[in-house]
Amino acid sequence: MRRYLYAVALSLLAVMGTAPAHACRMRPALDVGDIKYASVVVIGRVSHYEIVLDQAARQRRQDLLARSPDMSPALRKLLSEQTAFGSDYARFDVRVDTVLAGRASKTLSVTWNNSTFGEPDKMPEGPFLIALLPGATGLGSEKPKSLTVLQSPCSLPFILEKASAEADAVRSILRTTPK
Repeated sequence: MRRYLYAVALSLLAVMGTAPAHACRMRPALDVGDIKYASVVVIGRVSHYEIVLDQAARQRRQDLLARSPDMSPALRKLLSEQTAFGSDYARFDVRVDTVLAGRASKTLSVTWNNSTFGEPDKMPEGPFLIALLPGATGLGSEKPKSLTVLQSPCSLPFILEKASAEADAVRSILRTTPK
């Protein structure tokens, strides 16, 4: 019975969105060529940054703990100490200084689900070069009309320091890309 409950618990963890798993052995270098997938690229400053917690995933975890008194102590400890879920995401506004590609208003609503590595608790203002895609990818996102940060799996997000070598490379690609 204990093995069965353990298997069920692990299956439920996979379904309910566990903490970022760090499943990638290493982060590959940012492929600035991926900028071709962005629909909007801006230079701007971050404001109103916040982490949106997936309360439903947290409730499912609590329910699982309550329904599983025979759960192994190690698994119970692991589940009880979990503080982040892959379905948590960040939401913030970008005050746009410059539009490098696409169309953008002066302020953009943005979501970011960095499900592989998790989002930072705080975000500096910038300025950043930020590449965006339409639609929110954050699970349970409350703003389906917002934009989301371009990020390939296991890679860094396209939130680049304005003066970085990567941002310079992106600007160079955008200047040579036919419109």
